[in-house]
Amino acid sequence: SLTNRFQKELRAKQENSGMNFDFGFTLGNQYDLGEDKIGYQASFSYKNTTTFFENRQDGGWVKDFADTSNNDLKFVLDSDGSEGINNVILNGLLGLTYKTDKSKFKVNFLHIQNGESSAGFFEQQISQDGVGGGLEPLVKNSLTYTERSVTNLLISGDHRLNSYEEDAFNMEWKLSPTFSKVMDKDHRITPLQESGEGQFFVSPSASTFPIQLWRNLIEENWSGKLDFDKTFQLFDRPAKLKFGGSYTYKFRDFSTDDYTFNVRGDGAYIFDGDVDNLLAEENIWNPTTDVGTFLIFGDQFNPNDAYEGEQGIYGTYISTEFNLSESFKTVIGLRTELFRSYYTGQDNETVFNRDLILDEYDFFPSANLIYAVNDDINVRTSYSRTTARPSFKEASVAQIFDPITSRLFIGNLNLVPTYVNNFDLRLERFGDNGQMFAVSGFYKDFTDPIEQAFFLQAPTQLTVANLGNANVYGVEFEWRQRFGFLSEGLDKLKLNANVSLIKSALTMSDAEFDSRQLAARDGQTIERERDLQGQAPYLINVGLDYADDDKGLRTGLFFNVQGETLEVVGIGLVPDVYTKPFNSLNFTFNKAFGPEKRSSVDLKVANILNSVRRSDYTSFRAQDQLFSLREPGTEISLGYTFTF
Repeated sequence: SLTNRFQKELRAKQENSGMNFDFGFTLGNQYDLGEDKIGYQASFSYKNTTTFFENRQDGGWVKDFADTSNNDLKFVLDSDGSEGINNVILNGLLGLTYKTDKSKFKVNFLHIQNGESSAGFFEQQISQDGVGGGLEPLVKNSLTYTERSVTNLLISGDHRLNSYEEDAFNMEWKLSPTFSKVMDKDHRITPLQESGEGQFFVSPSASTFPIQLWRNLIEENWSGKLDFDKTFQLFDRPAKLKFGGSYTYKFRDFSTDDYTFNVRGDGAYIFDGDVDNLLAEENIWNPTTDVGTFLIFGDQFNPNDAYEGEQGIYGTYISTEFNLSESFKTVIGLRTELFRSYYTGQDNETVFNRDLILDEYDFFPSANLIYAVNDDINVRTSYSRTTARPSFKEASVAQIFDPITSRLFIGNLNLVPTYVNNFDLRLERFGDNGQMFAVSGFYKDFTDPIEQAFFLQAPTQLTVANLGNANVYGVEFEWRQRFGFLSEGLDKLKLNANVSLIKSALTMSDAEFDSRQLAARDGQTIERERDLQGQAPYLINVGLDYADDDKGLRTGLFFNVQGETLEVVGIGLVPDVYTKPFNSLNFTFNKAFGPEKRSSVDLKVANILNSVRRSDYTSFRAQDQLFSLREPGTEISLGYTFTF
């Protein structure tokens, strides 16, 4: 029977993995070919890593819809379990370069292949009414495999169109197709409900049917670019003019096929929770007994879970670089882009057949002014207008299923591009041996930022939306300092620090503001402004490294963290989700040795503080509740490199 042809292994099993390992090599050389030169480069790498989350947790929480005096949150999803992930990455690069007196040609071929398999077992409770009621205990076994690949070909040329250095005229061109695939192959998700007597059974009303899922994403990206630059004299000083054009075409095809199973009869063979019995040959339905596991829908193709997208971007630009004085450098430019996006798919009401969903022609000016106060101090100021456009997945009506949490990502065809006006002012002072100190102030004005949010009509599902306009401002400090001023022996010890303090404010749309007011708790005042999703209030990167090239020694200790950040925008009864700070402290040690120091060993320790990645729901006068928790642990790696 057709049911008998599916994978029968459904239970996640816990076993020891081998050590993480990787290896690679790189070859390259250049040869004379008459008066010309030809060179090649080849590299290959392989990496195999296994990650185990002994305590993977996911949660869903909402406000009490019936009692606004109750500040406590109610859970609608509780998932606790363990998950192991094996990730294999294969990377290959081939490159060829040919140089003449006036031209340079390059051909590069890159292929990246990735396979990721995971196994997980989870104990869950999911609210059947979506607001905290009808909780049913479940167990879920998850076996997934995803295959990804990226193939890129880059062909480029660089040509000098005349022979005069003081009046140089150059041309550069690039052609680059990229082919990408993401294939979810036979995701096997098997949820069972647990009865009060400790028996297990298939219960689609409590979760979903057991399912085997295939998803295919195929994307093509064709890009071409042509650039010119011309050196000339302006105000009796050297200047440069740059201009050119580009075209990019993207196509994506996404589809989903799922097969679901049910049990006819009492299903006694899964009472003990062993899901491997579900598709065992002796338990497959047959017409004689009319009991057993059977395929419900066959190849269940849902048009809501499939789409095609096309995008075309036509770009032109012109910029000029010149000096108003010996101390005053100016770069001014203008870029134009025509962006068109087409969509094919359907939802419950509408069929889209290569419908034009975005058609934008935009101007992006930029200006950079640099004033040299003296040989060591510069003052820089800049302005630029930029954009962030919705991805294929975001600008769609597709519903993409997360098999572990049962959450859906729901696309939004009403998205519009984000536009940002960027203003920067920077003072920098340079010292000897790469030392420097800089302080910068910046301001960004966002029109229609694209944010990840919960879905108003289904509050535990995720979507993206333009929810208002925002501004971001802040200050950044950058410092590179050697310790030779304390002692000559410490000159090889260097501090690198980068600290940003940031304030963001988004003015909510009427729809978001009204939904928050309707769900407000007693005594709560809803402000019209909130944080911008994805913008941290502070960023800290600090590194202390020591380098002695004579001894072939390099070591360092590095710390980075970002402040509590709005991860998912709450809507209605669903509170905001904030990412908690992850304190990342890492150590590296490298020692070269042997003849000409061709051998070296590397020691790395990642996440020394054993920090966890956690996100929480936050609500008015309520205890924070968990959205997701991952414990990556501390990783120690040892490597060896030989150069020949």
